[in-house]
Amino acid sequence: MTELVIIGGGPAGMSAAVAAYDAGVRDILILERDDSLGGILQQCIHNGFGLHRFGEELTGPEYAWRYEQQVHERGIAYKTGTMVLEVSPDKVITATNPTDGIFQIQAKAIVLAMGCRERAKGALNIAGTRPAGIFSAGTAQKFVNMKGYMPGKNVVILGSGDIGLIMARRMTLEGASVKAVCELMPYSGGLARNIEQCLNDFNIPLKLSHTVVEIHGKTRVTGVTIAKVDENRKPIESTKEYIECDTLLLSVGLIPENELTEGAGICLDRVTSGALVDQDRQTQIDGVFACGNVLHVHDLVDFVSEEAEIAGQAAAQYIADGLDTDMDAVLHTDGKIRYTVPQRITKAKDTNVYFRVADVYKNAKITVLKDGEVLLTKKKMRLAPGEMESLKLTAAQLAGAKEIKFGLEVL
Repeated sequence: MTELVIIGGGPAGMSAAVAAYDAGVRDILILERDDSLGGILQQCIHNGFGLHRFGEELTGPEYAWRYEQQVHERGIAYKTGTMVLEVSPDKVITATNPTDGIFQIQAKAIVLAMGCRERAKGALNIAGTRPAGIFSAGTAQKFVNMKGYMPGKNVVILGSGDIGLIMARRMTLEGASVKAVCELMPYSGGLARNIEQCLNDFNIPLKLSHTVVEIHGKTRVTGVTIAKVDENRKPIESTKEYIECDTLLLSVGLIPENELTEGAGICLDRVTSGALVDQDRQTQIDGVFACGNVLHVHDLVDFVSEEAEIAGQAAAQYIADGLDTDMDAVLHTDGKIRYTVPQRITKAKDTNVYFRVADVYKNAKITVLKDGEVLLTKKKMRLAPGEMESLKLTAAQLAGAKEIKFGLEVL
């Protein structure tokens, strides 16, 4: 029996482990499938991390090392090169690595912190051949930053997620020519600061409401055909344009890695593709918690660490005394707000509710209703799908609620 097992040794897993240790748990084991702790941050050599957590700008590896040091200082055990194969509903973990072979661990509590993966070309149904030169933006990032390989010289990027924007800058700095960043939606999916620093500063064109409709080339990409799309996101034939290139990078969304979660019988949110959780990040199985990008995709790693602390502290409390509940309120949204995390409240305590909007809204008012009565309102000058928002609800505001609804009105 291990008191707390954390699956994933990235920023979420390490932060949850440190928080649980500081809350009194000593029997902790982190399982990480990569050869080292740090997760995706190891390949994110650009700066911009840590402003909220540490008050200074750090690169991804520097941010990861801050938490890795804390793990080492506390003597928290971890196994790298370890793949978790299954999590059962009664908290038995089946895993494998070259040293131990296949083994099982009975845990008292589990924190799921597996992160997310990129959506690949197969999900896009783009017409054309299947030549070399098509990469996800994250794969290209690993090649350039960790392996020292250049994927290509003349690049088109499909999708304006943060990784795609950052790779537009990175490829330019390494001498490649980025012809365009095409985005299917009429707005960018990335942070405003990344659009400014990665595209505008380097005069890289961002083509909104555009997509790649055909890939050309037999053995290697020779070019792509792009087109403007209408309000139904269908390509407009008369707007087709051929761009010569040898590389196509895809930044078309991230998918939380929830195969283990589903295998344990935990319900997923159809919008976030992550588990349904309460204010403590506990799933429907008592003692199983989820945090970080496996729960919902975050913009900033600082918020991943913040959320993981909630899960780690709650896991420690569950191990020590159990988590008591005094209510069961469901959070709903009106469509303009796409989702909230958490999705339910089981204890009246101060809670930060994270959410994303469905479109770009200017001069908007967010209204929170408690059982049909206005609980609070907040005005925002600008809201965008690429930037996660949060509202703090106090214990007094949440007390006795049965239903909480988040709505948005454009003024």
